[in-house]
Amino acid sequence: MNRNNVYIAGAGILSPLGIGLEATEKALRENRSGIGPLGVFSIRHPPALPVAEVQELADSPLPRTHTLAIQAALQAMGDRREAPDAIILGTTTGGILSTEQLLTDKVQNPQKYSYHGLSTVAEAVARQLRCPGKALTVSTACSSGAVAISLALKMLQSGKAEWILAGGADSLSHLTYFGFHSLQLVDPGGSKPFDKNRQGMSVGEGAALLLLTTTKPEKPLAQLLGAGLSCDAYHAAAPQPQGKGAAKAMQTALENAGLTADDIDYISLHGTGTADNDRAEAKAVSDLFPQPPPLSSIKGATGHGLAAAGAIEAVVAALAIEKSFLPANTGYREADPELQLTPLDKPVSHSTAAVLSNSFGFGGNNGCLIIGRPDTFAAVRPLLQSAPLSILGTSCISGAGNKEASMSRLLQGKSMAGMLDLDAISKNLPTRKIRRLKRLSRLALSLAAAAYDDSGLTQPPKSVFMGTGWGALSETYDFLKKLRDTEEQFPSPIDFVGSVHNSAAGQVAIMFGSTMANITTSGGDYSFEQAVLAAETMLDDTSPPAFVLSADEGHDQFSPLFDPSIQPGAPLADGGGGFCLCRKAIPGKVALQIPFYRPAAAPGVLDALVNALGGAERLRNQNGLILAGIPACSSKDGEQQLLEFLNKTMLSVPVLHYREMSGEFASASALAAVMAVHFLETGLFPPPLASQGREGLLPAAKKVLVLGLGTTITAMEFWIQ
Repeated sequence: MNRNNVYIAGAGILSPLGIGLEATEKALRENRSGIGPLGVFSIRHPPALPVAEVQELADSPLPRTHTLAIQAALQAMGDRREAPDAIILGTTTGGILSTEQLLTDKVQNPQKYSYHGLSTVAEAVARQLRCPGKALTVSTACSSGAVAISLALKMLQSGKAEWILAGGADSLSHLTYFGFHSLQLVDPGGSKPFDKNRQGMSVGEGAALLLLTTTKPEKPLAQLLGAGLSCDAYHAAAPQPQGKGAAKAMQTALENAGLTADDIDYISLHGTGTADNDRAEAKAVSDLFPQPPPLSSIKGATGHGLAAAGAIEAVVAALAIEKSFLPANTGYREADPELQLTPLDKPVSHSTAAVLSNSFGFGGNNGCLIIGRPDTFAAVRPLLQSAPLSILGTSCISGAGNKEASMSRLLQGKSMAGMLDLDAISKNLPTRKIRRLKRLSRLALSLAAAAYDDSGLTQPPKSVFMGTGWGALSETYDFLKKLRDTEEQFPSPIDFVGSVHNSAAGQVAIMFGSTMANITTSGGDYSFEQAVLAAETMLDDTSPPAFVLSADEGHDQFSPLFDPSIQPGAPLADGGGGFCLCRKAIPGKVALQIPFYRPAAAPGVLDALVNALGGAERLRNQNGLILAGIPACSSKDGEQQLLEFLNKTMLSVPVLHYREMSGEFASASALAAVMAVHFLETGLFPPPLASQGREGLLPAAKKVLVLGLGTTITAMEFWIQ
């Protein structure tokens, strides 16, 4: 059976070149640059470096990234009234620009920071469109938009959705402006990718979203043919010098689309204008394309829109196909003989059937898309996803310690809440490799190392899927504090690189040589569930084992402001869980699936939950235990949801409110997942449940159900195969 074709039914775009498809095409045909003076915010020591900002953005009470994303979404939807089945959005900044102003004004009211989290951008788009399905957030630095589209492609091809809105959005901020400046990666004269005299990038912003569907529209813009993901596993910020990771992502995209290098008519280069990035990409292109087709980078025109860049370039690729023109490499004047590439120095008319679009980001996160003329190329056979996800090894960190200490505390009916010191977190890690790393990266590395040790594997997993609700709070706080304390003169480049949400997953890839897909999700209290969804979507029956991790750090200053479940002055908790797993049925191993993820406001959500789990009778027959996760900020709604679920199903099984044991932090559901596996493997659960008139033994051949309740309803099922 052939897999589903995926068409681009609509596209929305806001960039420094203009708002909408028509304005974007006009600017590209005129070879205009949108790089200019900084106007979004002021700096203490002008003159400012040139930036690429969106002009004439509509006024909105929402943060700038949210406004960009919503406007792009409305454009992409066009006249379509029916909401998409899901929204997958890449972003790195979230509401940070508004947060920076609140911090400057010393605002201490947590409600004012309610749009800080990355997940709030996708959620705002979902509310605007009344989307009843998943709203997922991908944060893989500058490849985020392309990775979000890749995830949507796989979800559509596998039949898990029919319509998905996917892309990326980011706004300018002090963090990104001063962060890239601290790395000395900004060209004071404006970006000129691949030019002999290039000096760096131009920090930008924007948003672009594609409306993707397996139902062929009357006039599709283009067809999304394939995608390829890889990770350099080399350095936190610098690319692998020979472009090996970039070449691997391009080759994977070609194979996924069923194409060869000869089928590509145009390459949309990542092309930031930095010396190392352009050199590595040129090497990768030359290795794969001995005689490259026409190619160019548009970042000399649009600047580097960060998470939006890959999505903006995907829209431009669709325009190139539909309008039969190729954009110039704006800013390019003099060839660099070392690169052995000659990008287009002016726009040209060119009939194009297939475009390869490259996006590369911090942590070596590479994402490549192939976009083609509709129905020009034969569809390829699908990759099977028939086997369950089997758990090979687990780990966790809580206030009580590692998995052994945490589960021991749990089975005594005692709380695991709290925060370990850095030395305790890091005791299973090589000191030399972690000396510059702060809390979140150490949590992730420790979880990965312990899960790998527990798995019995002889080779480390090749992919990394990681969830984090709030990202690297320590680095973000330290960067902004130093920026303020030095009056914007000496920001920390190390803290900037470490502040991106995917920095921890990148460190895992580097330590273990994990060179395949590396996806970080950020869904607030449901970040781990999003990481599992990403793994379920991307792994097929032929995939090697993968890491699935989720962690969040407690931070004295930021956690009470950002996390609405943490009361001022309350003790902090943090930690997470780690898994090595594969898509293969293994008798005796615990299997995992996540059959349900929807916003609580979706119509009939609890009835849909019961149906997704097989109905009330199946639930009564197969489930032996429920772990319920209700964030403190949603306690009233969550308790009501749990009560209604139990009434609908007439389930009479022990229920453990796991946050009472784990403490309040965004990745608590990952710790609950480790609990579920432990209960199944040992047959034991805590005495507080046994005191409800039951033995503390889990009935044989029963499942453990982990429910996420509150603003989103999720379900994870665990069982022994």
